[in-house]
Amino acid sequence: MSETSDDILTRPLGVAEPTSRAERIRARLRGLLTARALFGGGAAALALGAGALVAFGDPQGGEPRVTVAITLREPAAPSPVAQAPAAAPAPAPQAPPRAQRSAEEVESASGVTVVRPTGTTAPTEAVVIRVPSPVTQLAPAPDPRLTDRGRHGALPKLGEGRLRALDVYARPEEPGQGPRVAILVTGLGIGQAATAAAITKLPPAVSLAFAPYGGEVERAAARARAAGHEVLLQAPMEPFDYPDSDPGPQTLLTSLKGPENADRLAWAMSRFTGYVGVVNFMGAKLMGDAAFEPVLREIGARGLGFVDDGTGARAVAAGLVQKARAPLARADIVLDAVARPDAIDRELARLEAQARAKGFVLASASALPTTIDRIARWTRDLEARGLRIVPVSAALRNQMPDSRVSKAE
Repeated sequence: MSETSDDILTRPLGVAEPTSRAERIRARLRGLLTARALFGGGAAALALGAGALVAFGDPQGGEPRVTVAITLREPAAPSPVAQAPAAAPAPAPQAPPRAQRSAEEVESASGVTVVRPTGTTAPTEAVVIRVPSPVTQLAPAPDPRLTDRGRHGALPKLGEGRLRALDVYARPEEPGQGPRVAILVTGLGIGQAATAAAITKLPPAVSLAFAPYGGEVERAAARARAAGHEVLLQAPMEPFDYPDSDPGPQTLLTSLKGPENADRLAWAMSRFTGYVGVVNFMGAKLMGDAAFEPVLREIGARGLGFVDDGTGARAVAAGLVQKARAPLARADIVLDAVARPDAIDRELARLEAQARAKGFVLASASALPTTIDRIARWTRDLEARGLRIVPVSAALRNQMPDSRVSKAE
């Protein structure tokens, strides 16, 4: 027989179930009496509490609160033991520079030259610091007095009173004493990196020759002149193994007549302005041929000089120079005929020795990165060694039109 829900709810846990009907009745009566007693007592207590609240109120009604006595105290006396000063925070480590550059690169970028005693590396040794002088301003180009109009564009011309571009556009030679060297760097205007390096790293007295093929050759030549470099034009000329070795479009050839070569020369001359002379680009065959005489005459008639870069085995024939009546100079030394750093350094040493022996030497070099770096290093303390760099025009400007001298004496 199942038990009722009342029995389940009212029987305490752990109490055995009544076995007889009488016991079950007595248990139920006890539960009812207990519930009534609890209810009655609770109701009476609630009624009594409510009456007290109405009569007397709640002295602690509302939010809980507490009363705390505040006592003012004198500040504690400092301890006789001296307090050690707080340690200064360690400086934050500085991040290393993005790229460590050598002292030479810093000097080159700033334009300041540091001359150290030979073989000295210790920082305590005395050094000489040379701050570069202001850039020598060259004459503006093109000068309308020296500008002609041709089929291909602006061309140089001989001005009134035999005013020459060779004189007007030249870099002035700085006064001084001692042996002189002139250096011509060729092949510029084609590679932007090489052109920028030559303009910024080399001393302004070093002359720069630009090939006519670069897309921005006019702008590059103008930047070089703004930096103080004298500029020359390279004209493509026929070598012995032409066309296996091809200087490029508009090459002057021995097989062409005078007017044809003159037109090709005019094309090259119209690429930019402000140059003092023309330099051969290859051309060993042309410069040894009679076809070169009208070309050289055209160069002189336009107020320019001609520089043989010395890469050919033979110099321009003296008879051609006499007939052309144009200023001409030939490089005595090609600095990078062997394009290795040690070989270039040897040629620079030979250049210095010849300058001391002769008083003046003209050298040429190409715009290879290694060549530019070695020349830049060599020229840093050149003045301290008693030598001067002069522009290439110094080898041309003092010559009379009928002079047979092929270099400055």
